[in-house]
Parts: sequence; structure tokens; C-alpha cells
Amino acid sequence: MKFKFPTRDGHNPRDLIRKCSYGEWQDREHEVTSYTRKLGGGNYPRFHVHLVEQKSFFEVSLHLDQKQESYSNTTAHSGEYEGKVVEDEARRITAVIADIYEI
Repeated sequence: MKFKFPTRDGHNPRDLIRKCSYGEWQDREHEVTSYTRKLGGGNYPRFHVHLVEQKSFFEVSLHLDQKQESYSNTTAHSGEYEGKVVEDEARRITAVIADIYEI
């Protein structure tokens, strides 16, 4: 699921998503930074966010990782990109950022 927020002075996307209880995750193999929020005591299931920054907005790409990728040298995993759980998390993120932006 993808959704967008306007860029606002004094607020950067990295800090905003961290205020939504996401921790930074470094994929050293692919040199990519993303953000995760665990749903239990282990690493999975977890929400996984990629941020794409543009000049006037940033896009949040959200999915739910149910388990670790099962094939080496690939990004295939058991991810959910839609459905009630993902929609509820998108609403929660939107509410947190709207509160920060005081919308």
C-alpha cells in the first residue's frame, strides 16, 4: 500500500516515521534503509515501510512481512500489501503524522 504526505519545513520523513514507532532497518547487502515495526517478540510478523522522498511530498510504501524471505538472493517473502490489517496501520500512521502536522 502506498500513500503520500506533503513535505513540511521542520519535519523530515525519517523522523516522522520514527515517531510512528518504526525503527530504522539497514539492508547492508542492497544498501537500502527502510523502517520496521514488530508486532510481537520476534522479528516477524512486522510492518515494513520504505520512504520515497520527492520535492513537495514523500511517499510511504507499507506492507506486512509475515515471515522472513525464503529464497536466497531474492526479495521474495510472504508480504501483504493490502487488507484490513495494512489499512488499519496506514490509518494509524496517517493519524500520527496529521497530529504532528496539526492538521
